[in-house]
Amino acid sequence: MEKKKKGKIIRALKTAVVYVATQRTVVILALIVQILLLGFFFVGLSQYSTRAVIIFQMLAAITAVYILNTHSKAEIKLGWLVPMVIFPMFMIGIYFYLSNQHSARIVRKRYADKCLETKQYLAQDEQSLTALREADEQTYRYACYMKDYAGYPVHQRSQVTYFRSGEEKFEVLKAELMKAKHYIFIEMFIVDQGSLWDELLEILRQKVSEGVDVRFIYDGLASQSLLPFNYHKKLCSWGIQTRVFQPFVALLSSIQNNRDHRKIVVIDGHTGFTGGDNFADEYVNRIERFGYWKDTAVMIKGEAVWNLTMMFLQMWEVMDKHDSGTTGGYDSYRPSAHRLTEYDSEGFVLAYSDSPLDDEDVGELTYLNILNTAVEYCYISTPYLILSEELLSALQFAAKRGVDVRIIVPGIPDKWYVKLLGEYFFDELVASGVRLYEYNGFNHAKMFVSDDKKAVVGTINLDYRSLYLHFENACFLYNVPAIADIKADFLDMFASHCHELTPDDLKKRPLRRRLGAALLKTIEPML
Repeated sequence: MEKKKKGKIIRALKTAVVYVATQRTVVILALIVQILLLGFFFVGLSQYSTRAVIIFQMLAAITAVYILNTHSKAEIKLGWLVPMVIFPMFMIGIYFYLSNQHSARIVRKRYADKCLETKQYLAQDEQSLTALREADEQTYRYACYMKDYAGYPVHQRSQVTYFRSGEEKFEVLKAELMKAKHYIFIEMFIVDQGSLWDELLEILRQKVSEGVDVRFIYDGLASQSLLPFNYHKKLCSWGIQTRVFQPFVALLSSIQNNRDHRKIVVIDGHTGFTGGDNFADEYVNRIERFGYWKDTAVMIKGEAVWNLTMMFLQMWEVMDKHDSGTTGGYDSYRPSAHRLTEYDSEGFVLAYSDSPLDDEDVGELTYLNILNTAVEYCYISTPYLILSEELLSALQFAAKRGVDVRIIVPGIPDKWYVKLLGEYFFDELVASGVRLYEYNGFNHAKMFVSDDKKAVVGTINLDYRSLYLHFENACFLYNVPAIADIKADFLDMFASHCHELTPDDLKKRPLRRRLGAALLKTIEPML
Protein backbone atom coordinates (compact mmCIF):
# COMPACT_ATOMS: atom_id res chain seq x y z
CA MET A 1 0.00 0.00 0.00
CA GLU A 2 2.83 2.36 0.93
CA LYS A 3 4.53 1.56 -2.37
CA LYS A 4 1.39 2.51 -4.33
CA LYS A 5 1.06 5.80 -2.45
CA LYS A 6 4.72 6.60 -3.12
CA GLY A 7 4.19 5.81 -6.80
CA LYS A 8 1.26 8.22 -7.02
CA ILE A 9 3.27 11.01 -5.37
CA ILE A 10 6.20 10.47 -7.74
CA ARG A 11 3.87 10.52 -10.74
CA ALA A 12 2.20 13.74 -9.55
CA LEU A 13 5.58 15.44 -9.05
CA LYS A 14 6.77 14.23 -12.44
CA THR A 15 3.65 15.59 -14.15
CA ALA A 16 4.01 18.96 -12.41
CA VAL A 17 7.65 19.25 -13.45
CA VAL A 18 6.90 18.32 -17.06
CA TYR A 19 4.07 20.88 -17.22
CA VAL A 20 6.46 23.62 -16.17
CA ALA A 21 9.47 22.34 -18.11
CA THR A 22 7.69 21.96 -21.46
CA GLN A 23 6.15 24.61 -23.64
CA ARG A 24 2.61 23.64 -22.61
CA THR A 25 2.38 26.16 -19.78
CA VAL A 26 3.47 28.96 -22.10
CA VAL A 27 1.01 27.81 -24.76
CA ILE A 28 -1.92 27.73 -22.35
CA LEU A 29 -1.06 31.18 -21.01
CA ALA A 30 -0.86 32.51 -24.57
CA LEU A 31 -4.29 31.09 -25.37
CA ILE A 32 -5.75 32.68 -22.25
CA VAL A 33 -4.25 36.03 -23.26
CA GLN A 34 -5.84 35.75 -26.73
CA ILE A 35 -9.26 35.02 -25.25
CA LEU A 36 -8.96 37.89 -22.75
CA LEU A 37 -7.92 40.33 -25.49
CA LEU A 38 -10.93 39.35 -27.57
CA GLY A 39 -13.14 39.73 -24.52
CA PHE A 40 -11.74 43.17 -23.64
CA PHE A 41 -12.16 44.29 -27.24
CA PHE A 42 -15.85 43.45 -27.41
CA VAL A 43 -16.62 44.63 -23.89
CA GLY A 44 -14.85 47.90 -24.70
CA LEU A 45 -17.03 48.34 -27.78
CA SER A 46 -20.18 47.78 -25.75
CA GLN A 47 -19.14 50.41 -23.22
CA TYR A 48 -18.34 52.91 -25.96
CA SER A 49 -21.97 53.39 -26.96
CA THR A 50 -25.45 51.96 -26.56
CA ARG A 51 -25.61 51.84 -30.37
CA ALA A 52 -22.81 49.25 -30.33
CA VAL A 53 -24.79 47.14 -27.87
CA ILE A 54 -27.88 47.22 -30.11
CA ILE A 55 -25.80 46.34 -33.17
CA PHE A 56 -24.21 43.38 -31.40
CA GLN A 57 -27.57 42.15 -30.16
CA MET A 58 -28.84 42.20 -33.74
CA LEU A 59 -25.70 40.44 -34.92
CA ALA A 60 -26.15 37.82 -32.18
CA ALA A 61 -29.70 37.16 -33.39
CA ILE A 62 -28.51 36.85 -37.00
CA THR A 63 -25.65 34.58 -35.92
CA ALA A 64 -28.06 32.40 -33.95
CA VAL A 65 -30.26 31.97 -37.05
CA TYR A 66 -27.14 31.16 -39.08
CA ILE A 67 -26.02 28.53 -36.55
CA LEU A 68 -29.49 26.95 -36.50
CA ASN A 69 -29.30 26.52 -40.28
CA THR A 70 -25.90 24.83 -40.34
CA HIS A 71 -25.64 21.06 -40.84
CA SER A 72 -24.05 20.36 -37.45
CA LYS A 73 -25.66 18.31 -34.68
CA ALA A 74 -28.46 19.91 -32.64
CA GLU A 75 -26.43 19.49 -29.43
CA ILE A 76 -23.44 21.25 -30.98
CA LYS A 77 -25.67 24.13 -32.05
CA LEU A 78 -26.97 24.33 -28.49
CA GLY A 79 -23.39 24.44 -27.24
CA TRP A 80 -22.94 27.68 -29.16
CA LEU A 81 -26.37 29.24 -28.61
CA VAL A 82 -26.47 29.04 -24.80
CA PRO A 83 -23.23 31.00 -24.20
CA MET A 84 -24.20 33.37 -27.04
CA VAL A 85 -27.32 34.36 -25.10
CA ILE A 86 -25.18 35.12 -22.03
CA PHE A 87 -22.17 36.73 -23.79
CA PRO A 88 -23.46 37.80 -27.22
CA MET A 89 -20.68 40.17 -28.23
CA PHE A 90 -17.84 37.91 -27.13
CA MET A 91 -19.31 34.71 -28.61
CA ILE A 92 -19.97 36.28 -32.03
CA GLY A 93 -16.28 37.01 -32.41
CA ILE A 94 -15.21 33.59 -31.12
CA TYR A 95 -17.67 31.73 -33.38
CA PHE A 96 -16.69 33.43 -36.64
CA TYR A 97 -13.01 33.39 -35.75
CA LEU A 98 -13.03 29.63 -35.17
CA SER A 99 -15.42 28.84 -38.04
CA ASN A 100 -13.45 30.57 -40.77
CA GLN A 101 -9.82 29.60 -40.44
CA HIS A 102 -7.48 29.14 -43.38
CA SER A 103 -5.35 26.55 -41.55
CA ALA A 104 -8.36 24.33 -40.89
CA ARG A 105 -9.44 24.50 -44.55
CA ILE A 106 -5.92 23.55 -45.68
CA VAL A 107 -5.80 20.45 -43.43
CA ARG A 108 -9.32 19.43 -44.49
CA LYS A 109 -8.41 19.71 -48.20
CA ARG A 110 -5.11 17.90 -47.76
CA TYR A 111 -6.82 14.98 -46.01
CA ALA A 112 -9.61 14.81 -48.62
CA ASP A 113 -7.09 14.88 -51.47
CA LYS A 114 -5.02 12.10 -49.91
CA CYS A 115 -8.08 9.88 -49.40
CA LEU A 116 -9.14 10.47 -53.02
CA GLU A 117 -5.62 9.78 -54.28
CA THR A 118 -5.41 6.46 -52.41
CA LYS A 119 -9.00 5.33 -53.02
CA GLN A 120 -7.95 2.90 -55.75
CA TYR A 121 -5.81 0.99 -53.25
CA LEU A 122 -8.84 0.33 -51.04
CA ALA A 123 -10.96 -1.28 -53.73
CA GLN A 124 -13.49 -3.87 -52.58
CA ASP A 125 -12.95 -7.53 -53.45
CA GLU A 126 -16.28 -8.36 -55.10
CA GLN A 127 -16.06 -12.04 -54.20
CA SER A 128 -15.98 -11.17 -50.49
CA LEU A 129 -18.88 -8.74 -50.89
CA THR A 130 -20.96 -11.37 -52.70
CA ALA A 131 -20.22 -13.92 -49.97
CA LEU A 132 -21.34 -11.42 -47.32
CA ARG A 133 -24.59 -10.76 -49.18
CA GLU A 134 -25.33 -14.47 -49.21
CA ALA A 135 -24.67 -14.63 -45.46
CA ASP A 136 -26.55 -11.51 -44.33
CA GLU A 137 -28.29 -8.97 -46.56
CA GLN A 138 -28.37 -6.23 -43.90
CA THR A 139 -24.65 -6.51 -43.08
CA TYR A 140 -23.94 -6.54 -46.82
CA ARG A 141 -25.71 -3.17 -47.13
CA TYR A 142 -23.68 -1.80 -44.22
CA ALA A 143 -20.49 -2.96 -45.98
CA CYS A 144 -21.63 -1.22 -49.17
CA TYR A 145 -22.05 2.02 -47.23
CA MET A 146 -18.57 1.66 -45.72
CA LYS A 147 -17.08 0.95 -49.15
CA ASP A 148 -18.79 3.87 -50.88
CA TYR A 149 -18.76 6.57 -48.20
CA ALA A 150 -16.14 5.66 -45.59
CA GLY A 151 -13.71 4.24 -48.16
CA TYR A 152 -12.91 0.93 -46.44
CA PRO A 153 -13.62 -2.56 -47.85
CA VAL A 154 -14.68 -5.65 -45.94
CA HIS A 155 -12.28 -8.62 -45.94
CA GLN A 156 -12.25 -12.39 -45.60
CA ARG A 157 -9.15 -14.56 -45.12
CA SER A 158 -8.38 -12.95 -41.78
CA GLN A 159 -8.09 -14.16 -38.20
CA VAL A 160 -8.94 -12.16 -35.09
CA THR A 161 -7.63 -12.61 -31.54
CA TYR A 162 -9.40 -10.77 -28.72
CA PHE A 163 -7.56 -9.50 -25.64
CA ARG A 164 -9.46 -9.02 -22.38
CA SER A 165 -6.83 -6.72 -20.87
CA GLY A 166 -3.87 -4.53 -21.64
CA GLU A 167 -1.63 -7.04 -19.91
CA GLU A 168 -2.68 -9.79 -22.35
CA LYS A 169 -2.39 -7.56 -25.41
CA PHE A 170 1.05 -6.06 -24.73
CA GLU A 171 2.77 -9.39 -24.08
CA VAL A 172 1.60 -10.59 -27.50
CA LEU A 173 2.40 -7.22 -29.08
CA LYS A 174 6.01 -7.35 -27.87
CA ALA A 175 6.40 -10.87 -29.23
CA GLU A 176 4.99 -9.86 -32.63
CA LEU A 177 7.20 -6.75 -32.80
CA MET A 178 10.24 -8.97 -32.28
CA LYS A 179 9.24 -10.93 -35.40
CA ALA A 180 9.22 -7.84 -37.66
CA LYS A 181 11.48 -8.16 -40.71
CA HIS A 182 10.44 -5.28 -42.96
CA TYR A 183 8.45 -2.50 -41.30
CA ILE A 184 6.58 -1.40 -38.16
CA PHE A 185 3.94 1.35 -38.26
CA ILE A 186 2.61 2.75 -34.96
CA GLU A 187 -0.01 5.46 -34.42
CA MET A 188 -0.82 6.27 -30.79
CA PHE A 189 -2.78 8.89 -28.86
CA ILE A 190 -0.85 8.81 -25.56
CA VAL A 191 2.79 7.89 -24.99
CA ASP A 192 4.07 8.08 -21.41
CA GLN A 193 7.57 7.33 -20.21
CA GLY A 194 7.49 4.29 -17.95
CA SER A 195 8.41 0.64 -17.84
CA LEU A 196 6.03 -0.36 -20.65
CA TRP A 197 7.30 2.31 -23.04
CA ASP A 198 10.91 1.47 -22.09
CA GLU A 199 10.32 -2.16 -23.12
CA LEU A 200 8.64 -1.20 -26.40
CA LEU A 201 11.28 1.42 -27.17
CA GLU A 202 14.07 -1.11 -26.66
CA ILE A 203 12.42 -3.43 -29.20
CA LEU A 204 11.91 -0.61 -31.70
CA ARG A 205 15.54 0.49 -31.45
CA GLN A 206 16.68 -3.09 -31.91
CA LYS A 207 14.52 -3.42 -35.01
CA VAL A 208 15.94 -0.20 -36.44
CA SER A 209 19.44 -1.64 -36.00
CA GLU A 210 18.30 -4.70 -38.00
CA GLY A 211 17.20 -2.49 -40.89
CA VAL A 212 13.45 -2.54 -40.19
CA ASP A 213 11.54 0.58 -41.34
CA VAL A 214 10.03 1.90 -38.07
CA ARG A 215 7.56 4.80 -38.24
CA PHE A 216 5.76 6.36 -35.30
CA ILE A 217 2.96 8.94 -34.94
CA TYR A 218 1.75 10.32 -31.62
CA ASP A 219 -0.71 13.07 -30.75
CA GLY A 220 0.84 16.44 -29.96
CA LEU A 221 -1.58 17.41 -27.21
CA ALA A 222 -2.27 14.11 -25.44
CA SER A 223 1.41 13.32 -24.95
CA GLN A 224 2.79 16.82 -24.51
CA SER A 225 2.62 16.90 -20.71
CA LEU A 226 4.07 13.37 -20.54
CA LEU A 227 7.10 13.66 -22.82
CA PRO A 228 10.13 15.98 -22.83
CA PHE A 229 10.22 18.94 -25.21
CA ASN A 230 11.07 17.89 -28.79
CA TYR A 231 10.98 14.22 -27.82
CA HIS A 232 10.24 13.30 -31.44
CA LYS A 233 13.69 14.56 -32.41
CA LYS A 234 15.31 12.16 -29.96
CA LEU A 235 13.32 9.26 -31.46
CA CYS A 236 14.40 10.34 -34.95
CA SER A 237 18.03 10.41 -33.83
CA TRP A 238 17.63 6.73 -32.90
CA GLY A 239 16.33 5.92 -36.38
CA ILE A 240 12.62 5.83 -35.46
CA GLN A 241 10.93 8.06 -38.03
CA THR A 242 8.54 10.11 -35.91
CA ARG A 243 5.84 12.65 -36.63
CA VAL A 244 3.79 14.57 -34.06
CA PHE A 245 0.14 15.05 -34.94
CA GLN A 246 -0.78 18.74 -34.65
CA PRO A 247 1.53 19.90 -31.85
CA PHE A 248 -0.21 22.13 -29.35
CA VAL A 249 0.68 25.73 -30.28
CA ALA A 250 -0.12 29.18 -28.89
CA LEU A 251 -2.89 29.87 -31.38
CA LEU A 252 -6.63 29.93 -30.81
CA SER A 253 -7.56 27.49 -33.56
CA SER A 254 -10.45 25.12 -34.22
CA ILE A 255 -8.15 22.55 -35.88
CA GLN A 256 -6.45 21.91 -32.53
CA ASN A 257 -9.74 20.48 -31.31
CA ASN A 258 -9.33 17.62 -33.81
CA ARG A 259 -6.96 15.17 -32.12
CA ASP A 260 -5.57 11.85 -33.34
CA HIS A 261 -7.21 9.39 -30.94
CA ARG A 262 -6.42 6.35 -33.12
CA LYS A 263 -4.38 3.37 -31.89
CA ILE A 264 -2.83 1.37 -34.70
CA VAL A 265 0.11 -1.03 -34.91
CA VAL A 266 0.99 -2.75 -38.21
CA ILE A 267 3.80 -5.28 -38.54
CA ASP A 268 4.99 -6.31 -42.02
CA GLY A 269 1.48 -5.81 -43.41
CA HIS A 270 0.13 -9.16 -42.23
CA THR A 271 -0.34 -8.43 -38.50
CA GLY A 272 -2.23 -5.51 -36.96
CA PHE A 273 -3.45 -4.36 -33.55
CA THR A 274 -6.11 -1.88 -32.46
CA GLY A 275 -8.14 -1.22 -29.34
CA GLY A 276 -8.52 1.21 -26.48
CA ASP A 277 -5.10 1.03 -24.84
CA ASN A 278 -2.27 3.56 -25.13
CA PHE A 279 1.45 3.26 -24.37
CA ALA A 280 1.41 3.99 -20.64
CA ASP A 281 1.87 1.92 -17.49
CA GLU A 282 -1.69 2.31 -16.21
CA TYR A 283 -2.99 0.44 -19.26
CA VAL A 284 -1.19 -2.70 -18.08
CA ASN A 285 -1.88 -1.97 -14.38
CA ARG A 286 1.76 -1.49 -13.44
CA ILE A 287 0.62 1.67 -11.70
CA GLU A 288 -2.81 2.32 -10.22
CA ARG A 289 -4.66 5.51 -11.11
CA PHE A 290 -8.40 4.76 -10.90
CA GLY A 291 -8.55 1.26 -9.51
CA TYR A 292 -8.10 -1.64 -11.91
CA TRP A 293 -7.78 -0.36 -15.50
CA LYS A 294 -9.90 -2.44 -17.87
CA ASP A 295 -9.06 -2.20 -21.55
CA THR A 296 -9.49 -4.43 -24.59
CA ALA A 297 -7.97 -4.88 -28.03
CA VAL A 298 -7.85 -7.16 -31.06
CA MET A 299 -5.02 -8.59 -33.14
CA ILE A 300 -5.77 -9.14 -36.83
CA LYS A 301 -3.80 -11.39 -39.13
CA GLY A 302 -4.41 -11.58 -42.86
CA GLU A 303 -6.07 -9.46 -45.52
CA ALA A 304 -8.03 -7.17 -43.17
CA VAL A 305 -4.78 -5.62 -41.92
CA TRP A 306 -4.56 -3.74 -45.21
CA ASN A 307 -7.16 -1.18 -44.06
CA LEU A 308 -5.06 -0.38 -40.96
CA THR A 309 -1.93 -0.03 -43.11
CA MET A 310 -3.61 2.44 -45.45
CA MET A 311 -5.02 4.46 -42.54
CA PHE A 312 -1.52 4.90 -41.21
CA LEU A 313 0.07 5.75 -44.57
CA GLN A 314 -2.65 8.29 -45.37
CA MET A 315 -2.12 10.06 -42.04
CA TRP A 316 1.67 9.84 -42.36
CA GLU A 317 1.61 11.67 -45.68
CA VAL A 318 -1.11 14.19 -44.74
CA MET A 319 1.08 15.35 -41.85
CA ASP A 320 3.86 16.39 -44.22
CA LYS A 321 2.75 18.54 -47.16
CA HIS A 322 6.14 18.02 -48.79
CA ASP A 323 5.70 14.23 -48.86
CA SER A 324 5.15 13.25 -52.49
CA GLY A 325 4.15 9.68 -51.77
CA THR A 326 5.22 6.47 -50.09
CA THR A 327 8.55 5.10 -51.28
CA GLY A 328 8.10 1.96 -53.35
CA GLY A 329 4.38 2.49 -53.81
CA TYR A 330 1.53 1.36 -51.58
CA ASP A 331 1.37 -2.14 -53.05
CA SER A 332 4.72 -2.98 -51.46
CA TYR A 333 3.01 -2.79 -48.05
CA ARG A 334 0.12 -5.15 -48.81
CA PRO A 335 -0.39 -8.25 -46.63
CA SER A 336 0.61 -10.43 -49.56
CA ALA A 337 4.02 -8.72 -49.91
CA HIS A 338 5.44 -10.36 -46.78
CA ARG A 339 2.79 -12.99 -46.04
CA LEU A 340 3.87 -15.74 -43.68
CA THR A 341 0.85 -17.95 -44.24
CA GLU A 342 -2.64 -18.02 -45.72
CA TYR A 343 -5.48 -17.37 -43.28
CA ASP A 344 -8.64 -19.32 -43.94
CA SER A 345 -11.25 -18.22 -41.44
CA GLU A 346 -14.94 -17.83 -40.90
CA GLY A 347 -16.62 -14.48 -41.10
CA PHE A 348 -15.74 -10.99 -42.23
CA VAL A 349 -13.54 -8.21 -40.85
CA LEU A 350 -13.84 -4.50 -41.64
CA ALA A 351 -11.28 -2.17 -40.06
CA TYR A 352 -12.27 1.48 -40.49
CA SER A 353 -11.34 5.02 -39.55
CA ASP A 354 -13.56 8.00 -38.74
CA SER A 355 -12.42 11.52 -39.63
CA PRO A 356 -13.78 14.81 -38.24
CA LEU A 357 -12.84 16.47 -41.54
CA ASP A 358 -15.57 14.91 -43.68
CA ASP A 359 -19.38 14.75 -43.54
CA GLU A 360 -19.65 11.08 -42.57
CA ASP A 361 -20.11 10.17 -38.89
CA VAL A 362 -18.87 6.63 -39.53
CA GLY A 363 -18.33 5.72 -35.87
CA GLU A 364 -21.80 6.79 -34.77
CA LEU A 365 -23.53 5.25 -37.80
CA THR A 366 -21.81 1.91 -37.17
CA TYR A 367 -23.04 1.89 -33.57
CA LEU A 368 -26.55 2.92 -34.69
CA ASN A 369 -26.55 0.15 -37.29
CA ILE A 370 -25.78 -2.48 -34.66
CA LEU A 371 -28.43 -1.11 -32.27
CA ASN A 372 -31.11 -0.84 -34.94
CA THR A 373 -30.58 -4.38 -36.23
CA ALA A 374 -30.13 -6.13 -32.87
CA VAL A 375 -32.69 -8.85 -32.17
CA GLU A 376 -31.66 -10.67 -28.98
CA TYR A 377 -29.07 -8.51 -27.21
CA CYS A 378 -26.61 -5.66 -27.54
CA TYR A 379 -23.87 -5.25 -24.90
CA ILE A 380 -21.89 -2.01 -24.80
CA SER A 381 -18.74 -0.89 -22.98
CA THR A 382 -17.67 2.76 -22.89
CA PRO A 383 -15.66 4.95 -20.50
CA TYR A 384 -17.70 8.04 -21.40
CA LEU A 385 -21.46 8.26 -21.89
CA ILE A 386 -22.43 11.59 -23.47
CA LEU A 387 -25.19 10.64 -25.88
CA SER A 388 -26.51 12.40 -28.96
CA GLU A 389 -30.29 12.39 -29.43
CA GLU A 390 -29.89 9.75 -32.16
CA LEU A 391 -27.96 7.35 -29.92
CA LEU A 392 -30.24 7.93 -26.95
CA SER A 393 -33.32 7.21 -29.06
CA ALA A 394 -31.74 4.12 -30.63
CA LEU A 395 -30.81 2.70 -27.20
CA GLN A 396 -34.30 3.32 -25.84
CA PHE A 397 -36.06 1.95 -28.91
CA ALA A 398 -33.94 -1.21 -28.92
CA ALA A 399 -34.76 -1.87 -25.26
CA LYS A 400 -38.47 -1.11 -25.77
CA ARG A 401 -38.74 -3.62 -28.62
CA GLY A 402 -37.34 -6.36 -26.40
CA VAL A 403 -33.60 -6.29 -27.07
CA ASP A 404 -31.46 -6.96 -23.97
CA VAL A 405 -29.44 -3.72 -23.97
CA ARG A 406 -26.71 -3.39 -21.33
CA ILE A 407 -24.08 -0.68 -20.91
CA ILE A 408 -20.94 -0.81 -18.76
CA VAL A 409 -19.50 2.51 -17.55
CA PRO A 410 -16.66 3.16 -15.07
CA GLY A 411 -17.29 2.95 -11.35
CA ILE A 412 -14.15 5.04 -10.77
CA PRO A 413 -13.95 7.76 -13.46
CA ASP A 414 -10.85 9.52 -14.74
CA LYS A 415 -12.88 12.71 -15.31
CA TRP A 416 -15.47 13.46 -12.61
CA TYR A 417 -17.39 15.96 -14.74
CA VAL A 418 -17.81 13.48 -17.61
CA LYS A 419 -19.19 10.87 -15.22
CA LEU A 420 -21.52 13.48 -13.72
CA LEU A 421 -22.85 14.44 -17.15
CA GLY A 422 -23.29 10.76 -18.02
CA GLU A 423 -25.64 10.44 -15.06
CA TYR A 424 -27.99 12.84 -16.84
CA PHE A 425 -28.99 9.98 -19.17
CA PHE A 426 -29.30 7.27 -16.50
CA ASP A 427 -32.96 7.81 -15.56
CA GLU A 428 -34.20 7.85 -19.16
CA LEU A 429 -32.18 4.79 -20.11
CA VAL A 430 -33.24 2.68 -17.14
CA ALA A 431 -36.88 3.76 -17.48
CA SER A 432 -36.88 2.46 -21.07
CA GLY A 433 -35.42 -0.91 -20.07
CA VAL A 434 -31.69 -0.37 -20.69
CA ARG A 435 -29.58 -2.02 -17.97
CA LEU A 436 -26.66 0.04 -16.64
CA TYR A 437 -23.59 -1.39 -14.90
CA GLU A 438 -20.73 0.36 -13.10
CA TYR A 439 -17.39 -1.41 -13.42
CA ASN A 440 -15.39 -1.92 -10.20
CA GLY A 441 -12.53 0.28 -11.36
CA PHE A 442 -11.95 2.26 -14.54
CA ASN A 443 -13.47 0.71 -17.64
CA HIS A 444 -11.68 2.21 -20.67
CA ALA A 445 -12.82 -0.44 -23.21
CA LYS A 446 -14.84 0.68 -26.24
CA MET A 447 -16.89 -2.27 -27.51
CA PHE A 448 -20.24 -3.39 -28.91
CA VAL A 449 -21.35 -7.00 -29.31
CA SER A 450 -24.73 -8.19 -30.58
CA ASP A 451 -26.58 -11.44 -31.26
CA ASP A 452 -23.40 -13.59 -31.36
CA LYS A 453 -22.80 -12.24 -34.89
CA LYS A 454 -21.61 -8.63 -34.75
CA ALA A 455 -19.02 -6.79 -32.70
CA VAL A 456 -16.90 -3.65 -32.72
CA VAL A 457 -13.63 -3.16 -30.83
CA GLY A 458 -11.71 0.07 -31.21
CA THR A 459 -11.04 3.58 -29.96
CA ILE A 460 -14.49 5.18 -30.32
CA ASN A 461 -16.22 6.31 -27.12
CA LEU A 462 -19.87 7.24 -26.78
CA ASP A 463 -19.16 10.95 -26.47
CA TYR A 464 -18.98 13.98 -28.73
CA ARG A 465 -15.21 14.13 -28.98
CA SER A 466 -14.90 10.58 -30.26
CA LEU A 467 -17.94 10.68 -32.51
CA TYR A 468 -17.47 14.10 -34.10
CA LEU A 469 -14.15 15.80 -33.24
CA HIS A 470 -11.36 13.21 -33.17
CA PHE A 471 -9.70 10.92 -35.69
CA GLU A 472 -10.74 7.44 -34.55
CA ASN A 473 -10.55 3.84 -35.70
CA ALA A 474 -12.19 0.52 -34.93
CA CYS A 475 -12.74 -2.98 -36.23
CA PHE A 476 -16.19 -4.31 -37.20
CA LEU A 477 -16.49 -8.10 -36.95
CA TYR A 478 -19.18 -10.28 -38.47
CA ASN A 479 -19.52 -13.96 -37.65
CA VAL A 480 -15.88 -14.46 -36.59
CA PRO A 481 -14.99 -16.87 -33.74
CA ALA A 482 -13.53 -14.05 -31.59
CA ILE A 483 -17.06 -12.67 -31.07
CA ALA A 484 -17.71 -15.54 -28.66
CA ASP A 485 -14.68 -14.40 -26.60
CA ILE A 486 -15.98 -10.83 -26.54
CA LYS A 487 -19.40 -11.95 -25.34
CA ALA A 488 -17.83 -14.19 -22.67
CA ASP A 489 -15.81 -11.22 -21.38
CA PHE A 490 -18.99 -9.13 -21.11
CA LEU A 491 -20.81 -11.88 -19.21
CA ASP A 492 -17.85 -12.21 -16.83
CA MET A 493 -17.86 -8.45 -16.20
CA PHE A 494 -21.61 -8.41 -15.56
CA ALA A 495 -21.35 -11.30 -13.09
CA SER A 496 -18.11 -10.58 -11.25
CA HIS A 497 -16.77 -7.07 -11.85
CA CYS A 498 -19.78 -4.76 -12.04
CA HIS A 499 -22.62 -3.36 -9.97
CA GLU A 500 -25.97 -2.99 -11.73
CA LEU A 501 -27.67 0.35 -11.16
CA THR A 502 -31.27 -0.15 -10.09
CA PRO A 503 -34.09 2.44 -10.08
CA ASP A 504 -33.63 2.65 -6.29
CA ASP A 505 -29.93 3.46 -6.77
CA LEU A 506 -30.83 6.29 -9.12
CA LYS A 507 -33.41 7.71 -6.70
CA LYS A 508 -30.73 7.95 -4.02
CA ARG A 509 -28.53 10.25 -6.12
CA PRO A 510 -28.06 13.57 -4.28
CA LEU A 511 -29.91 16.60 -5.62
CA ARG A 512 -26.60 18.41 -6.17
CA ARG A 513 -25.50 15.71 -8.63
CA ARG A 514 -28.78 15.97 -10.53
CA LEU A 515 -28.44 19.74 -10.75
CA GLY A 516 -24.78 19.47 -11.73
CA ALA A 517 -25.62 17.04 -14.53
CA ALA A 518 -28.40 19.34 -15.79
CA LEU A 519 -26.01 22.32 -15.89
CA LEU A 520 -23.30 20.34 -17.67
CA LYS A 521 -25.88 19.23 -20.27
CA THR A 522 -25.89 22.77 -21.67
CA ILE A 523 -22.21 22.49 -22.63
CA GLU A 524 -22.02 18.75 -23.35
CA PRO A 525 -20.46 19.09 -26.85
CA MET A 526 -17.43 20.74 -25.23
CA LEU A 527 -16.78 17.87 -22.77
